[in-house]
Amino acid sequence: MKNNVLRGVFMNQTRQELSSIWNHFQSNLFPWLSEEIGELTSKQQLLVEVLELAQIEHHLPYRGKLPGRPQEDRASIARAFVAKAIYNMPTTEYLLDRLDSDKRLRRICGWEKRSDVPSSATFSRAFAEFSNSKLAEIVHAEIIDRQMGEQLIGHISRDSTAIIAREKPVVTEVKPEPPKKRGRPKKGEVREKKMTRIEKQSSGISLKEMVEELPTECKVGTKRNSKGHQSSWTGYKLHIDSADNGIPITCLISSASMHDSQAAIPLAEMSKLRVDNCYDLMDAAYDSPLIKKHSESLGHVPIIDENPRTKERKAEIKLELKSRRKAGHKYAEQIRYNERSTVERVNGRLKDEFGGRMVRVRGAAKVMTHLMFGIMALTVDQLMRYAE
Repeated sequence: MKNNVLRGVFMNQTRQELSSIWNHFQSNLFPWLSEEIGELTSKQQLLVEVLELAQIEHHLPYRGKLPGRPQEDRASIARAFVAKAIYNMPTTEYLLDRLDSDKRLRRICGWEKRSDVPSSATFSRAFAEFSNSKLAEIVHAEIIDRQMGEQLIGHISRDSTAIIAREKPVVTEVKPEPPKKRGRPKKGEVREKKMTRIEKQSSGISLKEMVEELPTECKVGTKRNSKGHQSSWTGYKLHIDSADNGIPITCLISSASMHDSQAAIPLAEMSKLRVDNCYDLMDAAYDSPLIKKHSESLGHVPIIDENPRTKERKAEIKLELKSRRKAGHKYAEQIRYNERSTVERVNGRLKDEFGGRMVRVRGAAKVMTHLMFGIMALTVDQLMRYAE
């Protein structure tokens, strides 16, 4: 049954609080704003909802008595970058043109007059500050903690999506490894085995060490789709943990060349600090005994699609699925696994509606900030859809 009991628990506990927020927006805030600045479009309403829930001005890095524009202007610039994600604008220059021509948008962001809007150079410096302080990531984590931290979530769905960058890939020089010794080790000889990244993550290192160890350089990545076709891109991967109903919980960025499985344990560790869930849903890229064991150690039930590593096993799985379809039989795990499509929808919406295909900045930190402004907007949009 698709709308399972756990999902129902989550919806009932969360919807009541969100409904009161939504009612406040509809009955008080939007009518007041319409009187002040005119009727709001649907995108302007979403922008107001995001800004009200995010309270982004409370999380800005303190600049002290640095020269330049005051702290309040940084808050307006941060709001403008949220607008850039919601309007799916390709560049900051496009955003500045829109702020110049759209009085309502300008006032929502915090500027009364055209002349109040800072220059492109100021926007660029502010964005660098936001990236260094991880502003968008902090604000998103705060939204999740405030709106969902006390809830029991049925499923966490895990996946990655390709992020195309406009920069040259980093070419890493491959150092030749010393030849391996053949034969049995001599008496008393100890041969060290190099640990894989997943083995290191499972060995008890801290979450900070796990994240710092992930590669984040711009690289060339390759993915194979469900039909077996390969595609390559230059840039990064965004790894996402998504809750039921398509609400992003945790995100990580890595080089495009890094295998998805290497982000599974860090993502799980980050998500457990924000929410409690019962099931971890992953595709065949995460089919590893260590990932399964880690999921179980958190008290979760891992449901991971099997990766058939031989042609024989692939044929067996195909035959099993055909037999089940004929019999009209589905395992409970298979029904739950179908919930994983929520994270694929998150990936699609981020790219199609919230700037995920419009990456013009360079470097992992700035790319992540750009994407997280979109994730922040997407998260609030999904929460408000819940409340309706």
